[in-house]
Amino acid sequence: MKLCSLIDYPCLMSYAFPKIYPILDSSFIPATGRVEFLRRLGGSLAEAGVTLLEYRNKTGVIAELTADAAILRAALPAGKVKLILDDRAELVEMIGFDGVHVDAGDLHPAEARRLLGPDRIIGTFGGGATGFVPGILETPTDYFSIGPVFATRTKQTSSPLIGMEGVRRLRQEAGPTPALVAIGGITLATAAEAFSAGATVVAIAGALFRQTDPAAEFRRWMAGLG
Repeated sequence: MKLCSLIDYPCLMSYAFPKIYPILDSSFIPATGRVEFLRRLGGSLAEAGVTLLEYRNKTGVIAELTADAAILRAALPAGKVKLILDDRAELVEMIGFDGVHVDAGDLHPAEARRLLGPDRIIGTFGGGATGFVPGILETPTDYFSIGPVFATRTKQTSSPLIGMEGVRRLRQEAGPTPALVAIGGITLATAAEAFSAGATVVAIAGALFRQTDPAAEFRRWMAGLG
């Protein structure tokens, strides 16, 4: 397996990232009928062809997080769908997820790699308007999120928007190899432009999960992106 950092930690660089990376924030999940909602949502997304999904829960309620995770794992079977947990690397193995996304203030990517080993996906925030986080491209990380590209209602941030020119600039800075995930206000109308600017993947949250039928919306995106 290829080593992806100077500290000799192998990365899962053979993983072929899909074009679309859905992020399911717990704020999109209703309090009433939560279990059935997640079962139906997960099953429909699997049928629609989702192969990578992040579950984000900022409430801090571990019981809620682990209960949601168990339902998602059952509905989105291992071997078919990679499930990524936001922030909580120490819970990934317990809940049977496939990786973690860590940001500034969370566990460092190198520590997440030490904890989870070479066979799980590690993602982190790569950079934004001021360029890449110093040294981040040398960490044992499988993908780097970049943005926010446009304004978003899903995750509160005061960071300057980078637009497509920022995506293009960060790709030039990163070189051709690293997987870059464009995040923040991406729509179907702008996704193709993000790919042309150098994004490997586009992450979507509200654009998908605020729709009445997220699975149908995912199919529409896949058809639109070819």
